Amino acid sequence: MAAAVSELIGDGDTVALEGFTHLIPVAAGQEIIRQRRRELTLVRMTPDIVYDQMIGAGCARKLVFSWGGNPGVGSLHRFRDAVQHSWPVPLVIEEHSHAGMANRYVAGASGLPFAVLRGYAGTDLPGVTDTIKAITCPFTGEQLAAVPALNPDVTVIHAQRADRHGNVQLWGLLGVQKEAVLAARRSLVTVEEIVEELTPMPGAIVLPAWVVDAVAEVPGGAHPSYAQGYSDRDNAYYAAWDAIARDRGEFTAWVDRHVHETSGSRA
Repeated sequence: MAAAVSELIGDGDTVALEGFTHLIPVAAGQEIIRQRRRELTLVRMTPDIVYDQMIGAGCARKLVFSWGGNPGVGSLHRFRDAVQHSWPVPLVIEEHSHAGMANRYVAGASGLPFAVLRGYAGTDLPGVTDTIKAITCPFTGEQLAAVPALNPDVTVIHAQRADRHGNVQLWGLLGVQKEAVLAARRSLVTVEEIVEELTPMPGAIVLPAWVVDAVAEVPGGAHPSYAQGYSDRDNAYYAAWDAIARDRGEFTAWVDRHVHETSGSRA
């Protein structure tokens, strides 16, 4: 994983770490912190504590998102500190709806310049987000919203397994991982295990090797989120993070101890 992050992710890149509720690539996010990447544009539909950690560690200059929080607990305090007080560096935000973000990934994966949707009507987002524009349907005259395609420099996801050819299999509650990988210029997938052959699973999707640049075997790489069939959600970690993230000193000590001073796959 360390070699893949070093090769694929550079300062100033636009990086998407996607996963919904489970299969969140936390270990990869912490490796980005460990390698002290800077000036990143971070993209994620639902930034949670791994993005709080990356923002607090000074990796990000901009966040493109549709919701942010510590799920089931409350706010992301490092995120709030960066927006409100520019600590450790100023953070620019670009906010969309879930539908807007998903459609942006789909447009990027489809090779289209933008996506059109019925959304944002009655909200304040078009007034504060420059990447939401009104468009008139040429067939019906209906007023719609247009949002530009998302094409990250790098997309990172976590999955249950990959075979030795680099084909990746993931299942369970999924988000936009497939679209985010297809939209990206480069991609890294961490997996629970590498197997000789992928066996069919109900509801599973397979990302073929030709859309994946690197695969790294990282058991527990989604912790404290879960990987269906492999691990459970660590609810205590999410609760404990609230107190750690509230205080700059506590957070800095945590990052030094659990990220910078380690080379493990999880913290």
